[in-house]
Amino acid sequence: MQTLQKSSLVQRSVAAGCPRALPALNRRNNVVVKAIEVVEGAQLAVTAAPLYTVAAAEGIRAALAPTADYFATLGLPSALVRWGHPGNMAVVLLAMGGYGSYLGWQIRTSDDGDMIAKAKELHPKLSLGMFFFFALGATGGMMSLIMQGKPIFESSHVVTGLTGLALLSFQAMLPAFFSDSKDARTVHAYLGSAIMALFLLHGALGLQLGLSLSS
Repeated sequence: MQTLQKSSLVQRSVAAGCPRALPALNRRNNVVVKAIEVVEGAQLAVTAAPLYTVAAAEGIRAALAPTADYFATLGLPSALVRWGHPGNMAVVLLAMGGYGSYLGWQIRTSDDGDMIAKAKELHPKLSLGMFFFFALGATGGMMSLIMQGKPIFESSHVVTGLTGLALLSFQAMLPAFFSDSKDARTVHAYLGSAIMALFLLHGALGLQLGLSLSS
């Protein structure tokens, strides 16, 4: 606000000596005001973020709790409740994610026409399947934590999982730009490999979380 006050003084001084400079000063003031509004909005968002996170966690827990309570009545083995989710997700990651990534790079690097045709057919299907089962698995993982009486949004495993799903969503949009930009293909290829690395880290953090729940 002090910046705006000083700017107003300068504006009046310039108006007295050089009226032609007023439009430029007005534009500058508008930019300053917009910048201040953006900063204040960002500060408010950062302050409110923990509240949104808590509200989201409680809302998701409330939505999943009835189903989790039902499965808890089935007398499932504790090992299945704790390790069923990571086991299923490991299969999805290695089979769909690993093979899908391999096929994606074959499209980019192979000289075999038949291989490229096969890869172009299977790669998007495997990628879509990976996203679907990971999103479904995220629900199962949260239900597993609820059944064990644990918080659902307080681990690095959850953070990396949600980040990975968000990146997969962005990755899925990139092919729409392939015809317009060669760079989109390059970004798609390397981002896909980076996402696989992130999910490997996600898996390691999941293993660590499971072991900590067992102790």
